[in-house]
Amino acid sequence: MEKTLVVMAAGMGSRFGGLKQIEPMGVNGEFLIDYSIYDAKKAGFTKVVFIIKEENYEIFKETIGKRVEPHIECAYAFQKMDALYERYPMLKEREKPLGTAHAILCAKDFVTSPFAIINADDFYGRDAYLTASAYLDTIDSKHDAIVGYKIGNTLSENGSAKRGICKVKDGYLVDIVESSVERKEGKIIATPLDLSPSFEIEEDTISSMNLMLFTPSLFSYLEKELSIFLEENKDNLTTCEFLIPNVVKKRMEEGILVSVLKTDAVWQGVTYKEDKEKVVSYLKQITEEGVYPNPLWEE
Repeated sequence: MEKTLVVMAAGMGSRFGGLKQIEPMGVNGEFLIDYSIYDAKKAGFTKVVFIIKEENYEIFKETIGKRVEPHIECAYAFQKMDALYERYPMLKEREKPLGTAHAILCAKDFVTSPFAIINADDFYGRDAYLTASAYLDTIDSKHDAIVGYKIGNTLSENGSAKRGICKVKDGYLVDIVESSVERKEGKIIATPLDLSPSFEIEEDTISSMNLMLFTPSLFSYLEKELSIFLEENKDNLTTCEFLIPNVVKKRMEEGILVSVLKTDAVWQGVTYKEDKEKVVSYLKQITEEGVYPNPLWEE
């Protein structure tokens, strides 16, 4: 069965201080995206679509592209707002992309099979891809899914991180609260991005890392919702964000069931420059343990 991995790589990496999607991390200079694609291919994914800024196309092709294209079908989608400028000229003043839901919509011409989305700068662990792949074998247009991580497995030691805090009942998502999460004095504190009060959560509270599963029917829904979103935010177009967790919440309200697929995988990522040393050490360790070949793409 065909399955597509959609990699969101158009973010600016402002807290990390550079284009962290192509920061060498592995034993032989591999990027975190390399490991994501390797694991996804092992799990049965047949195609990768990178969502990038158009100006980064050449550097992506010359780095990650030339490594992975011999092993899996690849396509490149550009996260652009040009088609929206005539009606919403204020968008020309934006410095950042329009958000994760808009990014996914930009990939619509390249995705014709059930698909998973991921962040380019996160290491998700192979179990997460195996779990996602198995679900995509049975997914239909009435169901979405997220792979849920224990929050304690996803936090940086160097500051807060944006996470979707999930409320789950009988295996289905009931609510997701986008929050800034960090450890403070031995506790894990989530501060919702909508400015509602902060709250304490447990180590095993389920969180979303934007590893979500859909069918291509999502794209027509995103087109409709983007029009609504832009009208509702026409006075706030330089800072508003069209985010996929918010879209998922609205789909739930309209009757879509969202399965929560739990994984014990441990997240690794580079939210801050100081995170890099730990990630490099972890990848070296699991490579030496034989989880990955050395070099990664030599197999």
